[in-house]
Amino acid sequence: MHQPESYYLRVGGAGELADEQDRRFYRFLEILPGSLAWLTIFLMFFLSWLIPAFVAVFIILFDVYWLLKTVFLSFHLRGTFRKMRLNLKTDWMAKLGEVEKNGKPWRGVYHLVLLPMYNESYDVVRETLDSLTRSRYPLDRLIVALATEERAMEADAAVAEAAKKIEEEFKDKFFRFLTTRHPADIAGELAGKGSNDAWAVKEAKRLVIDPLGLDYEKIIVSVFDVDTQIFPDYFGCLTFNFLTCEHPLRSSFQPIPFFTNNIYWAPALARIISFSATFWQMMQQSRPERLTTFSSHAMAFAPLAEIGFWQTNVVSEDSRIFWQCFLHFDGDWRTVPLFYPVSMDANVAPSFWKTMVNQYKQQRRWGYGVENIPYMLFGFSKNKKIPFRKKLYFGFNGLEGFHSWATNALIVFSLGWLPLILGGDAFKTTMLSYNLPQITRFILLLATAGIASSAVLSVLLLPPKPEWFRWWHYALYILQWVLTPFSLIAFGALPGLEAQTRMMLGKYMGFWVTPKSRN
Repeated sequence: MHQPESYYLRVGGAGELADEQDRRFYRFLEILPGSLAWLTIFLMFFLSWLIPAFVAVFIILFDVYWLLKTVFLSFHLRGTFRKMRLNLKTDWMAKLGEVEKNGKPWRGVYHLVLLPMYNESYDVVRETLDSLTRSRYPLDRLIVALATEERAMEADAAVAEAAKKIEEEFKDKFFRFLTTRHPADIAGELAGKGSNDAWAVKEAKRLVIDPLGLDYEKIIVSVFDVDTQIFPDYFGCLTFNFLTCEHPLRSSFQPIPFFTNNIYWAPALARIISFSATFWQMMQQSRPERLTTFSSHAMAFAPLAEIGFWQTNVVSEDSRIFWQCFLHFDGDWRTVPLFYPVSMDANVAPSFWKTMVNQYKQQRRWGYGVENIPYMLFGFSKNKKIPFRKKLYFGFNGLEGFHSWATNALIVFSLGWLPLILGGDAFKTTMLSYNLPQITRFILLLATAGIASSAVLSVLLLPPKPEWFRWWHYALYILQWVLTPFSLIAFGALPGLEAQTRMMLGKYMGFWVTPKSRN
């Protein structure tokens, strides 16, 4: 059967491809990231036994590389921090006034806000909606869609009651407020945020945008998690960037996610993991040439409608939407960093061990963003209009990024001693064997300077303190960073490696919803 030219744009996995040759190639690409990670780990053991001196030199050089990379990224982190602080002090509504004087009126720009809700409590959702009402951008230019799930509403009356209560409380606060209900068990869909977002945006189009004749090119869609709380000038900053960037209809817009809404109720490990995720996104803001969308982000409605909205058959819809656009528009797509934050929840459960389990599951789901590697590389093979240079750049950086996620922390903190253990008596009598632990220890000691600066920065990013917070808590919040090596392995490398292994073995993941609650 003849397939349309762009059939690959909606592929969720190898099994969905009808052509056997395409299916085998896509399956090979699914196997590739995990096999590279496991090959690296195997070679670390095997070569430490076979040629320990070579591995010892490699480990020293790799530690130096890791140190230099840490220093390099720390400069990006501090650069983003300075720009973000400046943007938080900027009067973005005044800047929009200046833009309007230059012939780019902003008052016709509407914002469609999607809030996919599963089984979150009324308190969590209300905090999010309440933050929207404090926006300095005119609320009569905001269309808010509370995107509920039919299966959750029918399973728990409290969820249905919470959604109803939210609608009653906020329906008159914005230009339009609608509650959508995503049907369960639609054929070909994977239950998750992407399928809910796609349903909600189509309902907003059917019920609000098309009946009112709103201009698709003047609607910006912000896709939030239901716990995402905005700062007052978020829409002003977003609108300014939309009106002044070079290619507004070929761009996504990415704020910085702060996982700090409930940070004071999170255990130390959860705080480190939350801040580490924030710091990584801050570093990426200063490298826009490789920035893709993550979690809460925004883009114009026109290109979103042109590509047919989000795929409904993938887990990582937040990053997949970038690659959908990149492939559809022949590589003419980029992500514009806003250098402006939104705040979200840290992953906190009622008990410490449940929090740790949830942290691992969340990191594994994020690690399953590796499903975009075969999608991207397969799309590159089909789309001949994308410049080869772009294919090579994104392909290499994508593979290297996920490989580093699954292996770097293991190499630096766990496997660096293998030549001493497996190298045999002949190697143990060499000067290299004697110096290896001392050299690696010294290099890692230098790297602690980066950890120390991250600790200080995490204190500066804390939200307003609760009444029980005392001065000595600052010391605890800094000392907690000694747990960084453990968190990088247990909640970085291991869940990332598991996600890649699952895809490699064809044990595909579903969408795991991070539980959110309030004390």
